[in-house]
Amino acid sequence: MVASALLVTAWPAATHLLARASDLAWVAQADALGMQLASSLGVQAAQQPQIVSVGVAVGPGYLNPLRSVSGLTLERIDMGVDFGGSGPVYALGNAVITNATGTSGGWPGGGWITYQLTDGPAAGLTVFLAEDVKPTVQVGQHVSSATVIASMFAGGDGIETGWAQQSGLSAESQLPEAGSVGGNGPFPTRIGLNFEELLESLGVPAAPNRTQAPYGILPPGYPAVGG
Repeated sequence: MVASALLVTAWPAATHLLARASDLAWVAQADALGMQLASSLGVQAAQQPQIVSVGVAVGPGYLNPLRSVSGLTLERIDMGVDFGGSGPVYALGNAVITNATGTSGGWPGGGWITYQLTDGPAAGLTVFLAEDVKPTVQVGQHVSSATVIASMFAGGDGIETGWAQQSGLSAESQLPEAGSVGGNGPFPTRIGLNFEELLESLGVPAAPNRTQAPYGILPPGYPAVGG
């Protein structure tokens, strides 16, 4: 009877200990799951854009596309901006290549590359790079400011870069909305000056005719980046 009484007395305690051990195992499992979830959320948070204020995230920016050109020579603003030198030329920022040829008869040296920006203050606008350049990209390729889109060579004509028509056929300055200013001038064009101001904001030195009165019209939708 004593043994039976002891067994009966001990049974609730044993049951309590088993339940307690089960509870502790559940808590440990929950902690482990919580740590895994926190780790996962931490990784996701690290991949998100930096938040600087409520509803405002830091987006991708532009970089100087001529930063690695050797012997960069500033020439003038015309339909775009002219430079001499040799070396790699990068895209301004995230974009899609819409033209890429080294044999365009309409430009001295033959190169004609266009890309449509997909991010930043000029998203949706098209940039051209022309003359003494050989494309290193293909139509439809997605590029960034770290992508070399062309090799610039010292062919005597230099390069020209600026805002292109959305069609990618030629410079924007030639359209009526920009004043219908073609390759014979008068220069500098207002739209060429706008692109030069963007390059200046990225660290490219000012063009020699930067302070001359511009011709033509700056269509709406182009970034206000200078005076």
